[in-house]
Amino acid sequence: MGSLNLAYVGVFVGAGLIVIGAGLGIGKLAGSALEGAARQPEALNALQTMMIIPAAMIEGLGLLALVTVLLAALALNKGVSAMGGAPSAPAAAEATK
Repeated sequence: MGSLNLAYVGVFVGAGLIVIGAGLGIGKLAGSALEGAARQPEALNALQTMMIIPAAMIEGLGLLALVTVLLAALALNKGVSAMGGAPSAPAAAEATK
């Protein structure tokens, strides 16, 4: 397995771990809010309001991970030629020749 393939694996495994972490965080947050609502039903509206902001932040982290993976994959694709699949030489090295 080449180093480019390992780079792709690393990018996507890292993103998967971030998304799994975000999912676990939202699950823990929602579970705790439901437990609080079950103990004090009159505080349901306050709990929902306090839950929405952190949930949005956790989802934002997942979206940031998705954008980071897309940018990393596109950056890895820049170094690969369309026909051969081998990394192409940087433009600066070709300009000095």
